[in-house]
Amino acid sequence: MPSTDQALRALNHHYQSMPPVATMHLSIAGYDGERLRLHAPLAQHLNDKGNAFGGSLISLLTLASWGLVTMHVQAAGLEADVYVADSEVRYLAPLYADIEAVSQLAEDASWDDFIHMLRSRGRARTTLVAHVPLPDGRIATTCRSRYVAILKS
Repeated sequence: MPSTDQALRALNHHYQSMPPVATMHLSIAGYDGERLRLHAPLAQHLNDKGNAFGGSLISLLTLASWGLVTMHVQAAGLEADVYVADSEVRYLAPLYADIEAVSQLAEDASWDDFIHMLRSRGRARTTLVAHVPLPDGRIATTCRSRYVAILKS
């Protein structure tokens, strides 16, 4: 099983290997086992109003949650394809700063249950919540998404 640093390097390499993601200039800003934080410079994500483009916000939130699920699957010693099943996004305030997307497991979900189901049935789903904070601590954007993992043969 890879160390956390190795897993984060592999995740970053995976992100950068996808051409649309590579153009976002995202970086992994932190991982504490429960939360994954991604960073992207505002200059790469400006809309016509001079703030963060909504498509970029949801993309970073999706990538943060996808990455968090992937990290937990790998930490369990499993290989699976991870997919986003559905998302609900709320844009609450414009962001005029670099983007930081923070993802974590929803309060009503359990990593243990998710991994157990993945091991026993070969597929599992779980819910994650993610947000983009404003510099003053308020929230610019929130996202609640369901993710599915399917074991590789």
